[in-house]
Amino acid sequence: MSRRAGSDGARARKDGARAVLFDLDGTLADTVADLGVALNRLRKDHGLAALPLESVRPYASSGACGLLQIGFGLAPEDAHFEQLRDAFLDHYEARVCVDTRLFAGIPELLAAIEGRGMAWGIVTNKSSRFTPRIVAALGLEQRAACVVCGDTTPHIKPHPAPLLHAARELVLEPSQCWYVGDDLRDVQAAHSAGMRAVAAAYGYLGTGSAPHTWNAEAVIAQPLDLIAHL
Repeated sequence: MSRRAGSDGARARKDGARAVLFDLDGTLADTVADLGVALNRLRKDHGLAALPLESVRPYASSGACGLLQIGFGLAPEDAHFEQLRDAFLDHYEARVCVDTRLFAGIPELLAAIEGRGMAWGIVTNKSSRFTPRIVAALGLEQRAACVVCGDTTPHIKPHPAPLLHAARELVLEPSQCWYVGDDLRDVQAAHSAGMRAVAAAYGYLGTGSAPHTWNAEAVIAQPLDLIAHL
């Protein structure tokens, strides 16, 4: 899904920025409620008690791998990982966008980006099995200039391939794009692709280092803070 940005009159900033790309889970959308329900339904299937959402939240940006880690103590190399991953994804598909919402301030931020004549898009590790449904349910399908899923390219972040794919779809140089994400791998992917990185400190953040240690060009405490950088 793409819409060319290079010839639509987009206004360049002094630093050449023409587009802002966003991670999905933990950056544009708060998806932890639906992910948590899917995980807890899987735990119930195995006779385990539900986990509180706050304990699930730090793992939500890491997809099934992170959620099965907190929910079952499993890593991808474990014998039962694939079976439980498939069951988790089936549970998630049943309610992929029931309680998922845009983070507060995102609608105003997207309007501000559009008002400056800049394009914006989504680059996520979430697969195309779920991403288009979420984007459509959130009312973003006709507004996003591109949507790159975890299976759009042979690689996922922190590999730069998905971000480079997005730049090509927008007909922009990577240096003309910012990338906003809530995990260290987002900053790594942006820098590897030749893009500026913004760390979303309001997101899920994972269980590793703090955002101010990621060497992003900017760290924002809430979505609207990005406007000052546009």
